Amino acid sequence: MQTAWPFFDLMVANLPYQISSQVVFKLLSHRPMFRCAVLMFQEEFALRLTARPGEALYCRLSVNTQLLAKVDQLLKVGKQNFRPPPKVESRVVRIELKNPPPPVNFTEWDGMIRLLFNRKNKTLRSVLMTKAVIKLLEENRQTVKALAKPDAMIDDRPIGDILEEILARESWKDHRASKMDLDQFLQLLAEFNEAGIHFSC
Repeated sequence: MQTAWPFFDLMVANLPYQISSQVVFKLLSHRPMFRCAVLMFQEEFALRLTARPGEALYCRLSVNTQLLAKVDQLLKVGKQNFRPPPKVESRVVRIELKNPPPPVNFTEWDGMIRLLFNRKNKTLRSVLMTKAVIKLLEENRQTVKALAKPDAMIDDRPIGDILEEILARESWKDHRASKMDLDQFLQLLAEFNEAGIHFSC
């Protein structure tokens, strides 16, 4: 997976299931953009790609994939179609990158999504108001501050106070990552960044 991929327009593959996640994330960042990828995955992995808010399989993979691509389930492939038959069912999916891609810093986005989906059924406040997360966000702020222009306006209030202010808003009160859609995550990230909270440096 370390090898750079050449230009391609179409990918059709039955991949080793143990590298499914690495392949998907490499596809999502591949440039120049390809037209379409048609791939076979283990059924549960394929369902995670298209899971919706509130569904049991909704996860970081679902959110990141759907942010950057349109994903469709094409067909189910039963175990009986293989010799010897595997222990799992399979599905074929189609992945098409969104063009143009959404105007979001993906590293920053994924930093937030990774934190929120560590405990996706907890409230945003429960996930973010821990000592470990506050320490991480404070370290990020210090890095941003060191790289900023001398006249840049940076909120010096305690990170915990800024988080409390944002998460107390009616739009985020009692929200959980497991029930939030893409637009809500994008809005939340925008509010955090506007307040000087960053999830990557």
